[in-house]
Formats: sequence, C-alpha cells, structure tokens
Amino acid sequence: MSTHPVIGVLALQGDTAEHVRVLEDLGVTGTEVRRRADLDAIDGLILPGGESTTMSKLAARYELLEPLRKHIGGGMPVYGTCAGMILLADRLLDEAEGQQSIGGIDMTVRRNAFGRQTESFEAPVAIDGIGEEPLEAIFIRAPWVESVADGVTVLGSVTRGGHAGRIVAVRQGPLLATSFHPELTGDTRVHRLFVDMVKGQAYS
Repeated sequence: MSTHPVIGVLALQGDTAEHVRVLEDLGVTGTEVRRRADLDAIDGLILPGGESTTMSKLAARYELLEPLRKHIGGGMPVYGTCAGMILLADRLLDEAEGQQSIGGIDMTVRRNAFGRQTESFEAPVAIDGIGEEPLEAIFIRAPWVESVADGVTVLGSVTRGGHAGRIVAVRQGPLLATSFHPELTGDTRVHRLFVDMVKGQAYS
C-alpha cells in the first residue's frame, strides 16, 4: 500500500466536505465518490454522517449498493460516521421502511437511538487506539451499537449519564465505525487511526 493513499468520501448526502478537509489536514488526498468508477481509484472510503435513509436510497438509485458491498467484501478499508455506521451494520433496529444497509460489520445498530436532533449532545469518549485522552464526541441524532458478534472489537462506549455503557465505536478488520462526528471537532485522531488502517491494509 502507498504511504500516500487516496481516501474517498461518499458524496451522496451529508458532511462530505468536512471529512475531505480533515484528510487534507493530515496530508492525505481526499476525493469525493459519486459513481461506481470512483471506487476503483481509491484506497479507502469514508461513509459520512447525514440521513441514513436518504443515503441508502440515493446509493440504490445510483447503483452503488452492490459495488460498495463488493469492495467491502474485497477488503477495502471503510470508516462510517453516524449514518455511515448505520450503513456498515449487518443488522438494523428502528430502520425506516425499505431502508437497506451496505453491511460489513457483524453488529446490530439502533437508528436514532440517542434521540432527535434537538437532543444532540457532546460527551467525552475514550477510544482505544488514539491515545489515553478522551475525545470530545459530538452526537447528532446518533445511533448506538446494540450488540456485536465475535470478531468485532468495541473501541469506545459512553461513560456518563443515562446512556453510560452504550457502544459508540467499533472495528472489525479494515472496517471502523463511530456513532459520533469527529470531523466536526478539530480532533483528527480518529481519522489518523483510519488513515493508518488504510496504509497498513494490502487492499487491491
């Protein structure tokens, strides 16, 4: 794998530009992904936050669901944030009618688990692999991970308040997912973890 990977950000809906900006801050080439052909030109992919139902419908409309599943099955490193976590889940709870996930991580994710947009909040979350100092995580109409299967590593959980113990960061092989939005915090450590995963992955 190149030490200068190209990482795509799915640009159907959501905060694409914020992720590209963080990647550029880390010295990595970030590029928007809108078509199937774009997937062949990247070393890793970020599925951004947004509205998961809309994203899945747009992915189906633009015939991206199966190509995304194929690339994930082939070992492409992928990082999903918030709605992106929902897209990477093998199983969903409280999903909209007809909503599809892409799948890849053997986990069950509950959609909008932390409440509505007006119930958005910030909380410190310790994430394995980014250092001891907790990350100030921003949760916006966020999902949580209801359960994981063997082979899925829990990297972080909420530690305070009524949601203490809820899983909000996981990894399974080259796939990473968080309930929150590190691209909005100015803290680049989770993205750096993903970039390191991409650099260490012999994906082709």
